[in-house]
Amino acid sequence: MITHTSDPQVLNALSEIWSLANDSRDALDNISLFGSDPILPTNFKVGTAASVSIGAASLAALEVWRYRTGREQNITLSIHDAAIAFCSEHFTQVNNKPVMQSFWSPASGHFNDKDGNWVQLHCQYPHLRDGVLRVLECENESIAVQKAVERWSADELEFVCREQGLCVAQVRSSEEWNNHAHAKAIKNLPVIEIIKIGEARPEVLPLGRQQPLSDVKVLDLTKVIAGPVCGRTLASYGANVMRVGAEHLPFLEPLVIDTGLGKKATFLDLRDNTDNRKLRELLKTADIFVQGYRPGSIEKFGFGPEAIAQKRPGIIYVTLSAYGHVGPWSSWRGFDSLVQSATGIVHEGMVGSNSNKPLPLPCQALDHATGYFAAFGAMIALKKRMEEGGSWMVRVSLAQTGDWLNNLGRVEGLQTKKPTRTQISDLLEKHESPFGCIEHVRPPENFSETQPYWNSGSVPLGYNKPSWD
Repeated sequence: MITHTSDPQVLNALSEIWSLANDSRDALDNISLFGSDPILPTNFKVGTAASVSIGAASLAALEVWRYRTGREQNITLSIHDAAIAFCSEHFTQVNNKPVMQSFWSPASGHFNDKDGNWVQLHCQYPHLRDGVLRVLECENESIAVQKAVERWSADELEFVCREQGLCVAQVRSSEEWNNHAHAKAIKNLPVIEIIKIGEARPEVLPLGRQQPLSDVKVLDLTKVIAGPVCGRTLASYGANVMRVGAEHLPFLEPLVIDTGLGKKATFLDLRDNTDNRKLRELLKTADIFVQGYRPGSIEKFGFGPEAIAQKRPGIIYVTLSAYGHVGPWSSWRGFDSLVQSATGIVHEGMVGSNSNKPLPLPCQALDHATGYFAAFGAMIALKKRMEEGGSWMVRVSLAQTGDWLNNLGRVEGLQTKKPTRTQISDLLEKHESPFGCIEHVRPPENFSETQPYWNSGSVPLGYNKPSWD
């Protein structure tokens, strides 16, 4: 049984997540959790969310290990350390300099509309920034953006921008979100879906390896935080992870550095026939395919779940999206902070703190939790492939994770101080890399036999050839 936690809700939440594995074995006997919220300055139970999502991924790794070796392991996990892992990008440094400096564009942030309501603009990529500025007909300067937004109502601006593929969200209250058509569409979806999508023979992983995912090959077609956290987590358990991007696509280098630990990285442009064929060659011997593009967008290049299951029977196909695969917003772009604004999290923070400005969570909790849930689902599906065969799809979204976080309840935490770098120094470790010396948050979970770790520092995108060797 789970032990040593002062919050019984943590036990219940982890048990509920584990039930989604549809596994008769009670793996929960192998984990001990310590501590309770609040860890970070928020009334939302972010520490609980961190320990449950990381704990679930850890247990899934141990189940793969047990199935391939016959040996048991135990896990200990501090809720405090799990919460720090959710803040990893804020603590990462290269050559003693924080990577997250000068991160935000002047056009990004929360702005008042003509009625005093709040709307968030997410303009971190040049094409998103330029598109929003065209709609607003203003310069890339915060005062100019504010004046331009004041000519709109928040819901009108949100709709017009999203119809053009841009990233804007009205700041809604929880009540407004619950009454929204999209909230109703995803309300009954589980936070993780693990679905069999094809037939294939069982595949048993080799014995005598050093880590749970040794010899497992992962194609990581993701960016920003949630998807890359999934790949980074699988790499910490020994997987051979290849991050695949295209040179023409924008990226945020600080997040590449933080989430690229233990990965290779190559460029392949799926619009190019030669590069498309190279990805199909990599796919032939891959075990897990993780993609974080909007629902429907990668299918046109031949890499939808059914097409991949035909090309590589036995594949584990992991798909992450902002708003889920159903409902009126299913095809829209989104990021963690936008989902927080749209679904009531930011509004509740503002009201709870008696602030006159929107108050997001103190970390990208939806991103990190979704990434760990994706890794959990991937490993559960991998175990199912070993046991019964088949090709499997794992489906998660930031909005579904947001609903799950909301249902964890609240704690009096707004006055809590975020831990400083000095206070969490024992959770940091270093890796040399082409970027320089990266100091980063280590994996927070402790295994009794195969401690998670990354065998290399992050590399720039496109650094490696498209080869598993």
